[in-house]
Amino acid sequence: MNNNQIIKRSPSNIAIVKYWGKHGNQLPNNPSISFTLNNCYTETKVTYSKSENPNEIEMDFYFEGKENQAFKAKIEKFLQGNKEHFTFLNGLHLNIESHNSFPHSSGIASSASSMSALILCLLGIKDKEINLQEASYLSRLASGSAARSVYPTMTLWGKTPSLAESSDEYAISIADIIHPVFKSYHDSILIVSSKEKSVSSRAGHSLMNDHPMAESRYATARKNTEDLLTILKQGDLEGFIKIAESEANQLHDLMATSTPSYTLKEPNTINIIDKILEFRKETCLPICYTLDAGPNVHLLYPDSCSEQVHVFIEEVLKNYCFNNKWIDDCNG
Repeated sequence: MNNNQIIKRSPSNIAIVKYWGKHGNQLPNNPSISFTLNNCYTETKVTYSKSENPNEIEMDFYFEGKENQAFKAKIEKFLQGNKEHFTFLNGLHLNIESHNSFPHSSGIASSASSMSALILCLLGIKDKEINLQEASYLSRLASGSAARSVYPTMTLWGKTPSLAESSDEYAISIADIIHPVFKSYHDSILIVSSKEKSVSSRAGHSLMNDHPMAESRYATARKNTEDLLTILKQGDLEGFIKIAESEANQLHDLMATSTPSYTLKEPNTINIIDKILEFRKETCLPICYTLDAGPNVHLLYPDSCSEQVHVFIEEVLKNYCFNNKWIDDCNG
């Protein structure tokens, strides 16, 4: 590998306790807990050389092999707004090449994986041994939930009384404190739509500023975080299901009760959820759903029932997916 080249891979993540609402410079209004995925990742390569301007950062950006001016502008704006953290890049030309392991139109939120992969590359220019706390801190500044993508398996972001090391400024790994059943958990992502969302997550966060349910929501999320930590330690699948589905429903209820109100669910979002609930009742398998800020459904289940669930997806659920598309992932 070129000595002036850094290649890093960073995965997407799916929150169980949701982060929705922020203040200051990308600081969360409540803590969140997420699974770090495995198969859905961004890989970024940064090749760097000296430029003619010692006080500036120059760059080219390519996504999936094609120059992308819009994303280049986003990175330039981020680096300029946080230049005190990136003085080591002054005088360099960066050639940035990025690609996703999942289809760009699959509806998987890629800002967490793409921005955390970029941050890991940039820090790799400065240090051979990357400080993951620093990587999480800087990833948060780029895209809030990206703070959670730098650690494998399971992550907490946001100050939580029972974990003294937790912080609003960076995420921490909780992989060492969770029961083994949650260390190889599956997330089958059922793609309902690949269309661009009608309301961006950025806009959705801002609508929480004047939301009548904001304070009660943040209090609920804080309690759910503490409760989920206990559940994760004990391997309590029933408790996990209850919180995961409640959090998904609350997230979309907040959208429906915003001003202006909006919905990101589609008819097949509801159809898939109904089928999951029916299948769980019939089989007593510990499966559940969660939703991101979009129409796609994340089907969560332990490794022990993966074979039965895959048959269920192939025979039933994929019929409700866009082009029969679904992605099998896990946090292991």
